[in-house]
Amino acid sequence: MGNIKRVAVLGSTGSIGRQTLEIISTHPQRFRIIGLAAGKNLDLLTKQISQFKPRLIYFQEEKAPLPTAECRFLSLEEMASHPEVDIVVIATSGKWGLKPTLAAIRAGKRLALANKESLVMAGEIITAEAKRNKAKILPVDSEHSAIWQCLEGEQEKPAKIILTASGGPFYGYSPARLDKVTAEQALKHPSWRMGEKVTIDSATLMNKGLEVIEARWLFDIPFENINVLVHPQSIIHSMVEFSDGSVKAQLGCPDMRLPIQYALSYPERLPNPQLPKLNWENIKELTFAPPDFNSFPCLKLAIEAGKKGGTYPAVLCGADEVAVELFLSGRIKFTDIARLVEQALEKHKAISHPTLEEILAADNWGRETVMQLTKGDKR
Repeated sequence: MGNIKRVAVLGSTGSIGRQTLEIISTHPQRFRIIGLAAGKNLDLLTKQISQFKPRLIYFQEEKAPLPTAECRFLSLEEMASHPEVDIVVIATSGKWGLKPTLAAIRAGKRLALANKESLVMAGEIITAEAKRNKAKILPVDSEHSAIWQCLEGEQEKPAKIILTASGGPFYGYSPARLDKVTAEQALKHPSWRMGEKVTIDSATLMNKGLEVIEARWLFDIPFENINVLVHPQSIIHSMVEFSDGSVKAQLGCPDMRLPIQYALSYPERLPNPQLPKLNWENIKELTFAPPDFNSFPCLKLAIEAGKKGGTYPAVLCGADEVAVELFLSGRIKFTDIARLVEQALEKHKAISHPTLEEILAADNWGRETVMQLTKGDKR
């Protein structure tokens, strides 16, 4: 195989998974697909299997067609820890990324992590396992990739991390105006091409709250030293401030293929003519503003859950996932997402330093609680 890296993509039919395969198809001399895993989109998975001819396959609902006699069906955990896999891309959503993330780490794999919930729900467990097994967690989120790139070559921890947020499609909206927005409006993100769940989370700023928790674990920095700034142009993907007051920023076009490629190729930077470049003559301004916690309470709820720790972040994730599904199906209003998540967190009796089983149970409890709260709700 030479220098070719063997890659397994878990969540290959989602937004991040599809863009990962775009990058890999551009560099066939550097990467080879060994495993593909998908949840429900059998048609797309079948096309991906035909194109990339993986030896390992997972499909959640029914068996996908095997391209060759050598091809095998495996569980997500088996694929993530398989000896023929060099890089594992975790692009699954929600709690489904947690167990394969741990499996890849325990097998000492290079992990390109795009699944926020794994670190949000079980950051303490995952980071401890990564240290124990000398596994590399390479962030795929644009913000965390930016921080990671800014910290390369630095000898000391940052004094402060500044996560930037586009503000989503409703930046500047009042709570009253947000009460009337539709799912169709919320799915029209002004900057990024993402899946439905992440797009809605970006509109509520829940996504940014999850990223704060993720940054706390990835970079071992206290919540008090993590700030959020709204940056509508989405050019600066995040910044790091050091003890001497110097600030480093990572800039680029809002395109997830950039951080995906860097996670795959690190420590190299590969040329790619398909990736966009900034045109400085067209950039008229770079603006920043503090987030509006009153209009976007999900950001505050997430940060508070992260600070409390224990099983609170798992409840946050489970409750939010169900609330987003209810909003997309037209059963609740946009502003009800924060209301339901807050009520679930208020009802929860947390466990400190939970086990993996307790974390997954808390996630389920958050889901069930939101469903119970919406029974008979005519909103």
